[in-house]
Amino acid sequence: MDIPPLAGKIAALSLGALPVSYVLNLVSALSHPLWVALMSALILGLLFVAIYVLSGGEISYDPLYAVFAIFAFTSVVDLIIALQEDGYVVGFMEFYTKEGEPYLRTSHGIFICYWDGTVHYLLYLAMAGAIHKRKRYRNLGLYWLGSFAMSILVFLPGNILGKYSSELRPAFFLAILYLLVPCWAGRRVFSQSRAPTCCTPNMVQEEQRKGLLQRPADLALVIYLFLAAFFTLFRGLVVLDCPTDACFVYIYQYEPYLRDPVAYPKVQMLMYMFYVLPFYGLATYALTFPGCSWLPDWALVFAGAIGQAQFSHMGASMHLRTPFTYRVPEDAWTCVFLCNLLYALGPHLLAYRCLRWPAFFLHPPPPDALADKKQQ
Repeated sequence: MDIPPLAGKIAALSLGALPVSYVLNLVSALSHPLWVALMSALILGLLFVAIYVLSGGEISYDPLYAVFAIFAFTSVVDLIIALQEDGYVVGFMEFYTKEGEPYLRTSHGIFICYWDGTVHYLLYLAMAGAIHKRKRYRNLGLYWLGSFAMSILVFLPGNILGKYSSELRPAFFLAILYLLVPCWAGRRVFSQSRAPTCCTPNMVQEEQRKGLLQRPADLALVIYLFLAAFFTLFRGLVVLDCPTDACFVYIYQYEPYLRDPVAYPKVQMLMYMFYVLPFYGLATYALTFPGCSWLPDWALVFAGAIGQAQFSHMGASMHLRTPFTYRVPEDAWTCVFLCNLLYALGPHLLAYRCLRWPAFFLHPPPPDALADKKQQ
């Protein structure tokens, strides 16, 4: 997969978030939640106008260019919020975390800001650079789509269901609009053509003749998927207050963060159980039987989703903002960290396998194509 060049124009524009946030923090009128929401909407509107004036050609070629440019700006804002809450910078976004979205001051909020300000930011620059150079960005777009969707689908319900439900401000409704973005962006990303493969019909036929035991890497992935599916189901039952002794021991001695009243970990485990668990079953089928051409795309989507989710979950469960009684105990830290790390790495290895050796997942070639190839 070719990595497109980063968009320098978008990077320069996004760094404008530094002076803008500093100046707004000095304005005393922004101590009211309604003014915070209105000012945020106004800044995003002005930013869109500036992007349209500076990059009209790219937007007409692909409207997602404007989305990536605006989100690159908000990613810098999120990184400032995370650094500020951890004490690395002062005097930038206090007004927003106090009167706009106070739940961003939680450990989960801090880590989704870190992810958005680093991983998402680089993806936005890369995808905007690809649009500028008229190159494909389908694989990057699928990874971003999964990561962005998982972040929103856990964060918004967690705000409503958790202990911060009484502190929802008008700025929260701006975040709800983000739910529309994955639907529209996902449709455009999936509609892009796939990168051509170098697999000949004979290579596809030869690869698809092999059984699972003749493909040790796929066998290892299938074993991993079985174990990950069991872990997913187990943690889902834990947050649903399963009365078994194993669930009781796990939630109190290994991951007490699952009991945190902020509700983000509970929503996260339920998202895993209802969406990731079925995907693991379907992926096991696709690794066993050839011709499942949908797996490479969806492996990328779920790799992005689980990568973002595990980063936020692991970081929040060990962060100082999490009350001590809900943090991972020191004697179980190594075990919990390794289990969650493997849970995050597995989908990325699956996506890499699908992209690096795609012959097994391609549609079987028609007999006529093989006959013509032999004649040539």
